[in-house]
Amino acid sequence: MADISSNGKGLRIAIVISRFNEAIGEHLLAATGKALIEHGVLEKNIPVIRVPGALEIPLALKTLAVTKRFDALIALGSIVRGETYHFEIVANESAAGITAVQLDTGVPIANGILTTENDAQAFARVEQKGLDCAMAAIEMARLLAEIRSGEM
Repeated sequence: MADISSNGKGLRIAIVISRFNEAIGEHLLAATGKALIEHGVLEKNIPVIRVPGALEIPLALKTLAVTKRFDALIALGSIVRGETYHFEIVANESAAGITAVQLDTGVPIANGILTTENDAQAFARVEQKGLDCAMAAIEMARLLAEIRSGEM
């Protein structure tokens, strides 16, 4: 069997992105979109949904997942540590919510929410994180389709 784990042809992959820390998020979105397109996902098959913050991402993901219209989903955003415990709450709860959605729905989700100490760290990671998310979404969509079809 040919290695199709990086072939996005024919896939529909939605992106949910937080508007909080928007400058970082927009760079992350650009890197992710570029990687998806370079690996064969058509731009028209990559809808982008914007939500206020990271805590709203899981609900938007679940709403998309239950439509059964998408092969995979991607969560994008940036949580930069502040001076309070709020950072840990947002980081932990958004990650737990994302995991719960994919386990509850069976739709794979690549978690591209950056958690960093400062903006410079976030900007330094956007290109690689975008690529990683695109590749994880494509690979998991292909893998689950293979498992479900009985080809595995």
